[in-house]
Amino acid sequence: VQLQAFGGGLVQTGGSLRLSCVAPGRGFNGYNVGWFRQAPGTEREFVATISWHGITTYYADSVKGRFTISRDNAKDMVYLQMNSLKAEDTAVYYCAADDSRSTSTRLTGYRYWGQGTLVTVSS
Repeated sequence: VQLQAFGGGLVQTGGSLRLSCVAPGRGFNGYNVGWFRQAPGTEREFVATISWHGITTYYADSVKGRFTISRDNAKDMVYLQMNSLKAEDTAVYYCAADDSRSTSTRLTGYRYWGQGTLVTVSS
């Protein structure tokens, strides 16, 4: 499964961005999808995940209340709405997918990864 993440860009502190993830040709049917991020000099970290049916979501404490993950299975799209952005949200954001029955917050819980999209929050 090939994934593509897009929607990153430059935004001021307090602004919003919506990231999108698509799986061309295959779609996300039956896959849990997660968002992770990696800032320069740091390890990749979990941001949010949504179960294949869209019922279950989990968020990192650092983004809870500001970010919302959602999916539109009819359009085979997964979104990450990011509001009240902070400078510390600056990172390359990656989407990942896996067909495991359980949703994971771990990098190892995802078999398929897309290229990242850069989000830069200026203060």
